[in-house]
Amino acid sequence: MSPTATPDASASTTVVIYSGGMDSYTVLHRALKEGLTVHALSFDYGQRHARELITAQNVCQQLKVPHQVIDIRAIHGLIDNSALTNDTMAMPEGDYAADNLRTTVVPNRNMILLSLAIAKAVNIGAQRVDYGAHGGDHILYPDCRPEFVQAMNHVSGIANFKPVTIHAPYLQSTKAEILRDGLAMGLDYRDTWTCYEGRELACGKCGSCRERLAAFAANQAIDPLAYANDDSQGIS
Repeated sequence: MSPTATPDASASTTVVIYSGGMDSYTVLHRALKEGLTVHALSFDYGQRHARELITAQNVCQQLKVPHQVIDIRAIHGLIDNSALTNDTMAMPEGDYAADNLRTTVVPNRNMILLSLAIAKAVNIGAQRVDYGAHGGDHILYPDCRPEFVQAMNHVSGIANFKPVTIHAPYLQSTKAEILRDGLAMGLDYRDTWTCYEGRELACGKCGSCRERLAAFAANQAIDPLAYANDDSQGIS
């Protein structure tokens, strides 16, 4: 760069898909610690656990991070064959595993959300989109697997005049490893919502709660969230 040249602002800007959950919360802070200008993007697609959006809004207000909640509930009828989007379906309980959580798959969710986030990045001149896919999701969710991210990265690189990189920093990490990283950053996970139920207290029984609690147990830490199930923190 010549002495008179100015830095490329787009290279220091990222759009973070921010659900309000543990993983995206850690990704958001990781991007901020990189010194990037962060634009947070959340989506209301008719999820039963829409409480996560309130959590996301509160965090972004505290951090003074630009934040948009995009209302895409119009597509609800296209993706309602999931326990996360159809409240007439029973929410599966028990450990996070393919055999009991298959009903929580939302059709094509990450492709939809990534496409919109890439559009946002192009619109503001950002060169990157961050999202929180992680290794623990590989067993169940096809749109969190490395081959999906690689394919979307390829498409993102050719779909617009300027390529946008999809950055999934925890793609090969477990939930426990993500939490370990966040705790090392001093993050307060009280400011997250993980439960698939959108009630006042986390249920402690759904697969998402169980995975979260197991991550805290693996890090010999106590989850700061309150749970409706008093025995939740005793998970092994």
